[in-house]
Amino acid sequence: MDAPLETTRAERPVMAVGVVMRREKVVGPMSRWQSWRWLLADVVPQDQLPPVPPLAHAPGDPSSAIPIELDGPADGESAAAQTAAHWLFPHFPVTLYRDDAEGYFLNLNSPQPCFWVMWRLPEGGADDALPEPQVVTLSYHDAGRWLDAQERVDQMPAPPEVVAWLAEFVNAHYQPEPKRRKRPDSFQPLTDRFGQPASISTGERRGPGRDRS
Repeated sequence: MDAPLETTRAERPVMAVGVVMRREKVVGPMSRWQSWRWLLADVVPQDQLPPVPPLAHAPGDPSSAIPIELDGPADGESAAAQTAAHWLFPHFPVTLYRDDAEGYFLNLNSPQPCFWVMWRLPEGGADDALPEPQVVTLSYHDAGRWLDAQERVDQMPAPPEVVAWLAEFVNAHYQPEPKRRKRPDSFQPLTDRFGQPASISTGERRGPGRDRS
């Protein structure tokens, strides 16, 4: 089995994981337009998977996908679950970078720390075309950038040992930015009702009934 952790540099620990994608039949009205759909089923540390051959191509390449059998559907499960098939994409590196420590901190402090997987379907692919996972991350910032770019991003809860690994990195490298002292209101620039700079005169007011000399 592959070791779950390795270190390319002291500041860039890497964990190898396998991405499991699930193909299931679409039921109901949506089946008029789409017969099958793909979903992210799991992200598993590589050392918890059966031994698999080394990659001949990049992780996520359809040629590297391995059909796998998971536990069969329980009694009463949906028709979609009973027709589901699963494919494993092994050897995905999950790298931690010091300059993204805040993204990992935000993930750790969410209700459920998780992996995010950005994946695509081939353009104009047939119903049986395999998906193409692109990247796996533990960074909240990475996931946000991908979503902003209209990419397909799914998440999967991270197991306790992964959360502990991530927490160790965050504790070592995350430095919160110091809070900036709020400027007192008395020092805020004055503006009129239209947002234009305003001033206050401390001299005697001139007006009707006042001596203009």
